[in-house]
Amino acid sequence: MSKYQTIYACSNCGAQTLKWQGRCQECGKWGTLVEQAVSAQKSTEKTVKAEPGKIIGFNEIKNESAERIKTQIKEFDRVMGGGIVQGSLTLIGGEPGAGKSTLALQIAEKIRDTLYVSGEESPSQIKIRADRLRIKGDNIKFSSDTEIEKICALIEKTKPALTIIDSIQTVHSTEIENETGSVAQIRTSAVKLLETAKKIKTPIFIIGHITKDGQIAGPKTLEHLVDTVVYLEGEDKDGFKILRAKKNRFGATSEIGIFTMKNSGLEEIKNPNKIFLPEKNIQVPGATVNSILKGTRTFLIEIQALVNKTIFGYPQRRAFGFDANRLQILSAVLTRRANINLTNQDINLNITGGIKITDTASDLAICMAIASAYKNKTLPNKLVIMGEVGLGGEIRNINKIEQKIKESSKLGFLNIMVPDSDSIKNISGVRLIRVKTLNEAIDKIL
Repeated sequence: MSKYQTIYACSNCGAQTLKWQGRCQECGKWGTLVEQAVSAQKSTEKTVKAEPGKIIGFNEIKNESAERIKTQIKEFDRVMGGGIVQGSLTLIGGEPGAGKSTLALQIAEKIRDTLYVSGEESPSQIKIRADRLRIKGDNIKFSSDTEIEKICALIEKTKPALTIIDSIQTVHSTEIENETGSVAQIRTSAVKLLETAKKIKTPIFIIGHITKDGQIAGPKTLEHLVDTVVYLEGEDKDGFKILRAKKNRFGATSEIGIFTMKNSGLEEIKNPNKIFLPEKNIQVPGATVNSILKGTRTFLIEIQALVNKTIFGYPQRRAFGFDANRLQILSAVLTRRANINLTNQDINLNITGGIKITDTASDLAICMAIASAYKNKTLPNKLVIMGEVGLGGEIRNINKIEQKIKESSKLGFLNIMVPDSDSIKNISGVRLIRVKTLNEAIDKIL
């Protein structure tokens, strides 16, 4: 009898089956079952007697604060929740060329003792990149090992302040006979790195590639194993990158960090509003300004809408940076409650700067942008619009609106359209345009 037998594991959810199937029965993904070899040795049927585990009273547990390492890169520390937590395992994902390795090298320079393990590039290639980024590298030690057992042993021996694995898809374990980069290899390597990080209380960064769908390549359990998952996003044509946390056990996932890519590497953007607002305020129909809250920071973003008559077929609804289903609802509300017939109009909506809006606080601004584009009339200059739109066309209050009003006034936007709510207090020097319904908002402005 063969020592190994074949099973099939889903690369998305990790479910296993004895026969290959086109679709995973657990998560429903197509073409994700990958062949794996497992030991087929018969296990001796023995009853293992184990002593019951110990119980600790919840009140007896000491509240230990997590020690954090500051990287002096404020945008990165903000996303991480204030710094790198000792003994944590962090996964950094992004498209090829997004700047993951560049960010890792810049972080390594800020930490007094860093071990950089790379299975993708040779030491000379890493040195060339470090020289281009003007990184001295006095605090960085390099290793080109790809065997995870050797890497973990090296980490336990040297006890670095930070370890960077570039990338998780290039390391392998000798305990299993799957090829490097397979689901089993990635899962096993991540588990060993997690055990090492918790054992000696050292933080470890692992860099992961993403698939065409924008997900981390490998098993979905990889994201469940690690403590923090951050994505580095951004288009090359825009020249800036957005670092956002998808998972963070030691902080909020609503924070974002904004960088710009230059020849010297990633540089922090101290005033992000310069990205999301145009340098020259050109008055065009369909352009509005909205205030959004990301973590603890308030951003002013420009929303652009373009409305054209449908030439053929059903009217199209396209949105970039906004939920398309929500756009359909707002279009129906405009048609039904505000007497703006959009049943034969294509709507194109764009949130400038590559930012993504997930809350409903931008409903009124989007509706006003669509109405402005439909009527081909420009909105007043230096106007910020905020509020939630209900299905009846009513304008509802939003969270932390006073913070958004104060931040907008600091940037010179003194005309602000808000819901007509008694909880919103007047602020000296700011003209609040209070509206109750969508019709009233359109009548006052357009």
